[in-house]
Amino acid sequence: MTAAAPTTLAGSSKGGVRAFKNTLATVLVTAAFGIALIPLVWLLWTVLSKGLKTITQSGWWTSSQRNITYRKPGGGVWHAILGTAEQVLLCTLISVPIALLVGIYLIEYGGGRLAKLTSFMVDILTGIPSIVAALFIYAVFITTFHGQRAGIYVSLALVMLMVPVIVRTTEEMLKLVPNELREASYALGVPKWKTIVKIVVPTAFSGIVTGIMLGIARVAGETAPLLILVGYSPDTNSNLLSGFQGSLPGMIYAQVPQLGNIRYHYAADRMWGSALTLIIIVMALNLVARLVARRSKVSN
Repeated sequence: MTAAAPTTLAGSSKGGVRAFKNTLATVLVTAAFGIALIPLVWLLWTVLSKGLKTITQSGWWTSSQRNITYRKPGGGVWHAILGTAEQVLLCTLISVPIALLVGIYLIEYGGGRLAKLTSFMVDILTGIPSIVAALFIYAVFITTFHGQRAGIYVSLALVMLMVPVIVRTTEEMLKLVPNELREASYALGVPKWKTIVKIVVPTAFSGIVTGIMLGIARVAGETAPLLILVGYSPDTNSNLLSGFQGSLPGMIYAQVPQLGNIRYHYAADRMWGSALTLIIIVMALNLVARLVARRSKVSN
């Protein structure tokens, strides 16, 4: 009985050290989370306090800035919402099929040099700055082919930013699909392509939709492609192929030159209102993505 005492004491000592380390790690992680939360809360509070009055004014969501100067109050953000929505929608229509096919290829068919090269190129696109994508589109379509600046070129630049996000999300979702489902389908004589279409993709569908929503949120607030590839217009322009076009980031940028002039405080109000509008839209997209993620059929 006496021989067991040192063992018990040693075990108790080790247990106390582990408990201390666990408590210390918990405290450090919680403190890091709190520190990271401070600038986020500060940012949201600043934009909300300065922009809430503007977005609740009559006509903000239904009118444009046509004939509204820096000296005049009023006007709305409808032209900017329409331009941003059209540019992002066209980008999504182009990006989603390409990204899904690339993700499916890398997981279900990839394994050779082509797959490695494709994965490498996706990694490069993941880290590419938005201004580089905009300059590439400008060099190809405007400088080389003598096109005119228009909203469609913004969409093409955003494609380069959205595709890698959806590809990586699709890859991760497909990896979570149990191989037993594939093997059971193959055992029944179902071709591989039909197994992918009927079993693998539907199983990962909710997660893939989440990736698409996050990709949309990723590109909705990009500014560099707008500044380079299309000018800002205070009028409502729904034509992606011609003319300057309004956008939320463009509207924010357009107010900046007048911020130092106290007489033109309406510019600051519109800037904060546009920023809050953009945050609300992006936050709504992220919330939709979260809700879809909860319904995902893919489990660990």
